[in-house]
Amino acid sequence: MPLPAGVYRADHVGSFLRPKALLAARETLNNTAQPTNSGELRRLEDEHIAEVVRRQVDSGLRSVTDGEFRRAWFHIDFLQHLAGVERQGNLASVNNNNNNNNAAGATSHGMTPPRLAVVGKISHPKPIQVDDFAFLARQVAAVTEDKTVSAPLPITAKVCIPSPTMVHFRGGRDAISSSAYPSLEDDGFFADLAAAYRAELADLYAAGCRFVQLDDTNLAYLCDAQMAAAAAARHGGASALQLARTYAALINACVAGRPADLVIGIHLCRGNYRSQWFAAGGYEPVAAVLFGELDVDVYFLEFDDERSGGFAPLRSLPAAKTAVLGLMSSKTPTLDDKGIVVARLKEAARFCPRGLDQLCLSHQCGFSSTEEGNELSEAEQWAKVRLEVEIAKEVWGPDLAV
Repeated sequence: MPLPAGVYRADHVGSFLRPKALLAARETLNNTAQPTNSGELRRLEDEHIAEVVRRQVDSGLRSVTDGEFRRAWFHIDFLQHLAGVERQGNLASVNNNNNNNNAAGATSHGMTPPRLAVVGKISHPKPIQVDDFAFLARQVAAVTEDKTVSAPLPITAKVCIPSPTMVHFRGGRDAISSSAYPSLEDDGFFADLAAAYRAELADLYAAGCRFVQLDDTNLAYLCDAQMAAAAAARHGGASALQLARTYAALINACVAGRPADLVIGIHLCRGNYRSQWFAAGGYEPVAAVLFGELDVDVYFLEFDDERSGGFAPLRSLPAAKTAVLGLMSSKTPTLDDKGIVVARLKEAARFCPRGLDQLCLSHQCGFSSTEEGNELSEAEQWAKVRLEVEIAKEVWGPDLAV
């Protein structure tokens, strides 16, 4: 069975370390608040995105993103463009497990993520990601047409957007206007959110996008006992399984009616901030819902260490779907052990209905889910990507699209 279009044996989650010049320019703009500088920032982003596209192709990747270079946070910079959604202050630390030294060589960094609040009816007044996709697509076309570049073809321009669950999970009822939505279910909160996402997906499709990845920390956070308990307190005592079913229904409503050639992936993550993680626990608590109820084509699953549990939940992976296993680490500067990665791929394959044919390889998360990035250099980042491509070719053969 062929892989879904746009999915490759050596794949990736989407974000790359931001160039220092780009970080400095954004800091200057934030500090001076001069609107005239925003155009200058956009031009600088364009310049560095063109370069990161080429670096991805040069490293052997065939799924290409803009590195999320236009974002400070993987979720906030998208969601705050929905009508009715605002950024208001910060949440308390999401680090329930106090894992402040949880990656080799990592430094302890306190993190209180921005708080999203729903202040009115949610809608989609205009496209959010379309202009960014159009620029990315032009860069992919330029690299493809450049005869001096030895590009593995075809190349897919992938768009990464946050899962709609990010609007609901962290803030709970207190972060959603009771005047706009007196009852979340009966008064259309989930329906409005899904309609906004369907509109964005329709706009992206019309612009030529054929692969969208939803980035979701919350389904994985529900696998952590402490985080699941905290979520129950925020959400009226709802269990992890109940919330997982609510979120599966929400995501399914967001992608309902999509064209047959629009591939939808979902990435599950347990936190990725400056090489730190924030949750632990295997996929068992949500596996039945994740694999049995969620209408997506491909799963990007974090499996880089013991925090993610064993591979047994992959028994529930439908035979028609693909799992991209994040067996390699984007959090550490050292190269992963090739032998261990290959052995773990083969171990995971034993649980899948179609074995290795159903699997692909990636790092467990992006290299820079927030603009600060993980604790490694750009040179170390690209060495890790090249090793991943090397491993994938060794396991599946040189054509990463089959």
